[in-house]
Amino acid sequence: MVSPLVLAVICAGYATGAFLGWGSPELAQIMGDFGLSFAALIAAISCLRYARGGATGSESSFRPAWLLFSFSSAMAACGNGVWGWYEVVLRREVPTTSAADFFFLCFAPPAIVGLLVLAKRPVTKAGWVCLALDSWLIGGSLLTLSWSLALARTAREGEGEGVAHATLTLAYPLLDIVLVSMVLALHFRRSSANRSAVNTAIAALALTVLCDALFTSPLLHEQYHSGQLLDAGWFAGSLLLAYAPWGARRLPQPPPRRPAVAPRGARPSAVRPRPHPQPATRPLASSLAALTPYLAAAVCTLGILYNVIAGHRVDRMVVFAGCTVVLALVIRQGIMLLDNIALTHELAQKENHFRSLVQGSSDVIMIAAPTGILRYVSPAAAGVYGRDAEELVGSELASLIHPEDLGRVVHELRRFLAAPPAEEPTTRIECRFRSGTGEWLNVESTVNRHQGGLILNSRDVTERVRLQAQLEHSAEHDPLTDLPNRALFTKRVRKALGGRRSSDPGTAVLFIDLDGFKQVNDTIGHQAGDELLIQAARRLQESVRAGDTAARLGGDEFAALILGDGTRDPAAREYQVREIADRLRLTLSQPYQIDGNDVRVAASIGVAFAEPGIGAGELLRTADLAMYRAKKGGKNRVELYAPQMQAEVVRTTELAARLRTALNEGEFAVLHQPVVDLVTGEVFAVAAQARWRSAQGILFTPAEFLRVADENERAAELGRWLLEEAVELAAERMRAGHTTPVSVRLSARRLLDKSFPLGSVEALLARHGLPSGALIIELADSDPRISFDELERRLVSLRRAGVRIALDGFGSGYAAINALRRLPIDLLKLDRGLVEGVVESARLHKITAGLLRIACDLGMQSLADGVDVPEQVLALRAMGCTHGQGMAFSGPLDEFRLRRALRRGEYPVPGGVALPVLSGRSGPLLGSHNETPVPPT
Repeated sequence: MVSPLVLAVICAGYATGAFLGWGSPELAQIMGDFGLSFAALIAAISCLRYARGGATGSESSFRPAWLLFSFSSAMAACGNGVWGWYEVVLRREVPTTSAADFFFLCFAPPAIVGLLVLAKRPVTKAGWVCLALDSWLIGGSLLTLSWSLALARTAREGEGEGVAHATLTLAYPLLDIVLVSMVLALHFRRSSANRSAVNTAIAALALTVLCDALFTSPLLHEQYHSGQLLDAGWFAGSLLLAYAPWGARRLPQPPPRRPAVAPRGARPSAVRPRPHPQPATRPLASSLAALTPYLAAAVCTLGILYNVIAGHRVDRMVVFAGCTVVLALVIRQGIMLLDNIALTHELAQKENHFRSLVQGSSDVIMIAAPTGILRYVSPAAAGVYGRDAEELVGSELASLIHPEDLGRVVHELRRFLAAPPAEEPTTRIECRFRSGTGEWLNVESTVNRHQGGLILNSRDVTERVRLQAQLEHSAEHDPLTDLPNRALFTKRVRKALGGRRSSDPGTAVLFIDLDGFKQVNDTIGHQAGDELLIQAARRLQESVRAGDTAARLGGDEFAALILGDGTRDPAAREYQVREIADRLRLTLSQPYQIDGNDVRVAASIGVAFAEPGIGAGELLRTADLAMYRAKKGGKNRVELYAPQMQAEVVRTTELAARLRTALNEGEFAVLHQPVVDLVTGEVFAVAAQARWRSAQGILFTPAEFLRVADENERAAELGRWLLEEAVELAAERMRAGHTTPVSVRLSARRLLDKSFPLGSVEALLARHGLPSGALIIELADSDPRISFDELERRLVSLRRAGVRIALDGFGSGYAAINALRRLPIDLLKLDRGLVEGVVESARLHKITAGLLRIACDLGMQSLADGVDVPEQVLALRAMGCTHGQGMAFSGPLDEFRLRRALRRGEYPVPGGVALPVLSGRSGPLLGSHNETPVPPT
């Protein structure tokens, strides 16, 4: 607000100086002439700058108007400058007709055209006619009044001094009348763009015209001289016009109102909107615009009455102007009448159109009064609610809404009515409505304001709500068993851990896995497997307590949430939950009747108790760990979670991650352990073994990293690497003259793995040039899930390529006899468990002797693994075992020590006969049996 204050101070200072006479006649003339010229020049420059660069956006269309205002102000500046030239510089009176008159006369026409540019342009031809008629009504009435009061006498007095002087004398007031007419007409038809600047410009021109009218009046014209108070009006008008385009549009706007939130709990009959104050300028302006023709006729009538009352002769100009004003009023009223008839007809058509839309709409449209009483209900209510519209009219809206939804609906309506309509014109409410049959329908309503009340556009969404409920049920339940799925189970576990039961230590999660379910799918089909899952889910649902949750997590995995009963005794809660888990295990392990057959599966259950601060995901994970421990411990059992399970998982995970890094970084090395002929001591073959010495200097035993490798996807990569390294080193030894075969241990599952392509072993032998018999594959005890037909075909293919096959771990697996019967085996390798007790145990001695006798009868060579003491050598040789491998001869050797051993060619074997069984004697070990270190790479 600094700029308006500065402008007011400058204008007040000029008015004060003019009122006091400026202190001297010379200064009064300077301020009255050149001061006005300077102010008009400022206005011209300001409007010109705004027109050339300041007007942007929607204001740019008004640039011609501001250019015309600039030109008009420049004319006023030139006129005042010429006036000052005569009075101040030449020090003589201004001539009756001078260049100043030319400039002053050029002030009004550009301003009039500029006001026309600012006016809101009519759309139709009738609108243009009405604009012209309104302008003439204002101008004609002012001409009639001013001619009656002063202009007639001025015209008569000017006739004696010549036509030119009379014309010039009348030109000023006539142009002012036209300018005033345009100012008034524009006030009622101004454009909405930059309204503040337009209003300020209109005020500036109005002030200038008012001062011009006072100057031309006979009362002041004869006594006027420069520097009087009248000049303050022209000065203020020029500065106000200079300020209009720049300062008026930057006036601060009032901040937006915040919607008030109404309290809850009120009935709709008490819902009333808060009135918002609306500006009164628009209705007042519309009323004055409608009264303009009548006010103009009244002014014209006053002009004629003045002449009659004063006894003057009615001038022909007054009669002519009055008649044209009356004629213009009649024409304008006729146009307005035609417009009203057209608007009435159009309104009737629109009303019929919207009535048809409302009555034909499938949605129910209701109008509620501010008291909550229904004033109108559309005919669609009969089809939607089953109730006639006439029956609903007059009833209370609250009586139709379900009591459980009423409070929420009232709160939303009060909030909506309290919000400003411009910010929130509509709202949406979903609730239950009572139908004609007494049932509750789900109804969605769009609510609008209507004369303090409400308009509700409602539709029946019961089917959509029912379908949405079905979708939500399907999203949270297992489609096969209809038990809660993992998402819903996790949500309920989270609720149990975070609600009022958060401090209850008795809450537990049971993680259940069906043992042997895969065999059911593989043997009798997936349909039978689905039926088994349905029956198991039914048993689980019936076995848990009321309030507990049974769920299917996926596949053959189930879970149960057991809520605590508030007991604080850890032993009591553990006993209670274990009893529930054992009951579930026995229930799920009972035979299942499927297609008339008894199908049996067992259940392994892991139990985890809720602890302070534990989350739902962590609780499920710990129960899962306990379930896996139960499966590893023999299946069909219950295992409680212990913290060391998590530590074991972490260690296994870290070891697996290190294993992946070791494979990429080359931290593995291959050692070879000699296989010795138990009779001659010659080296029959060398067994390749992997060793891992990490970059941190940690030496992992084969049992550690091989167990981790078997449980992750790196096992195939590790087996492939060991085979390639062993074959490559064997080829190098062949070229150095050592023809000893190399044996590599591979499981049947890895040999048939899809990531281990068929033909890769044959291609590896061909690439390195190994002769037939140079590679021995030790086949680990076959997995029962492996197809013997496929395995047999693969081994036959390897035999054709010159690869010899050894059956590893013979004597420990249940499928050994089947393997001997079907697979092409060259060498039987006894399990280490048989060899370790062959001297001390008579039973193991007989079993081992029998197995070796079978190998001999089948014409196979035999190999004992884990021969660590001389007594074992003597005992195995006496039983007919042909070869041995173990610390009794040598531990695993690096490549340097291996070649030295191969050059030596044999190991000393103990002589004599075998020691008696169970003698308890053991002789000294032969040679050095320490594992050789892996050379640095």
